[in-house]
Amino acid sequence: MQAILGILVLTGLMWLMSTSRKSVAWRTILGALALQFVMALLVLKVPFVHGAFRGVAEVFVQVIGYTWNGTDFLLGRFADGQVGPDLENFAFRILATIVFFSALSALLHHLGILSVFIRGFAWVMRHTLRLTGRESLSVAGNVFLGQTESPLLIRPYLDKMSRSELMLVMTGGMATIAGSVFAAYVGILGGSDPEAQAYFATHLLTASLISAPASVAAAKLLVPETEPQLAGNAQIVKSNASNFLEAITNGTRDGLSLAANVGVMLLVFTAFVYMVNDLLGWVGGWTGANDAIAASTAFDSLSMEWILGYIGAPIAWLVGVASEDIVLVGQLLGEKTVINEFYAYETLGKLKENMSDRSVLIATYILCGFANFASIGIQVGGIGVLAPSRRGELAKLGFRALLAGTVACLLTACVISIMHP
Repeated sequence: MQAILGILVLTGLMWLMSTSRKSVAWRTILGALALQFVMALLVLKVPFVHGAFRGVAEVFVQVIGYTWNGTDFLLGRFADGQVGPDLENFAFRILATIVFFSALSALLHHLGILSVFIRGFAWVMRHTLRLTGRESLSVAGNVFLGQTESPLLIRPYLDKMSRSELMLVMTGGMATIAGSVFAAYVGILGGSDPEAQAYFATHLLTASLISAPASVAAAKLLVPETEPQLAGNAQIVKSNASNFLEAITNGTRDGLSLAANVGVMLLVFTAFVYMVNDLLGWVGGWTGANDAIAASTAFDSLSMEWILGYIGAPIAWLVGVASEDIVLVGQLLGEKTVINEFYAYETLGKLKENMSDRSVLIATYILCGFANFASIGIQVGGIGVLAPSRRGELAKLGFRALLAGTVACLLTACVISIMHP
């Protein structure tokens, strides 16, 4: 009942903040929400489909093992115990996984294998939700690709897209994750246990899939379509690599850039969190707040985690999280939004022993998206390069896309909460 109330409240809030409430296409909104339930039901409750997804997840786990074989070969001296286990796991496992999966995604795109899945999912989205061909391709692409990679599939259409279509492109990127970081999150949550890795891989795949229609609902509520649009299909832009070797090389280069960015961003943001916590701890000690917080909550003192936890706690309750875990899940939601989902998944990996299995599962879905403040800049810069004439509009839509992407992940978590009472 909490999660059903959450869907109603989140949908109502999006409608109240809509740029044109009278233009909301309720058939599309309700269809998107229904499609979420149907997809979740098929993946999680139908044995044949669930088994297929589990099989795909186990393939990903096996591929992660190949990545670790490569890091052992290249960095064996460090992996022999001459560095701490945390550094070994993150630098030589997680970041290396990002590089390899980026190269693998580029190869699959070049070979046309990804295009088959993207076209199939886009067809479903276009015919069930009445999206334009370019919208459906972009949303479907986000299930497999990143927030700046998916727009490449529809590059020729970006300049001519309506404001509502552009909003959906941005929201789709915020509400899902890329294949290149998917495997890294599996490593963070599942550790070295193949069974745990397969469990989280299955749910992360499911999250990215069913958040796609959720992004349609959130985007079309906030910025409804008010311009006449041409129906019809759109063609996927093919890989610009001349052969599979160049595709692997390009993907490796992009993955290295992404891994370096993730590494330094985590380094800097972690340092800032410690600095802010020291300052807040001093204030808490001076005012006596530290003693009150330590006596009445699970936190030791005034901190960023305490602030974010209690701000996000009501939202976590609406999604269906048990009362004893809402502050921790609220903290994770705050960390994901203010910092990024990578930092939040790292925190979840450390906190999951103190949470119920159901709360860990719901949190996994809440965090499965790129909806954070840094992504606004990433999208304005990345998509703006592809469509320079729309850069100003992208910047204006940035905060709305962040809000819609966050709500899309929360709607997905509500669906999972209902499926796992």
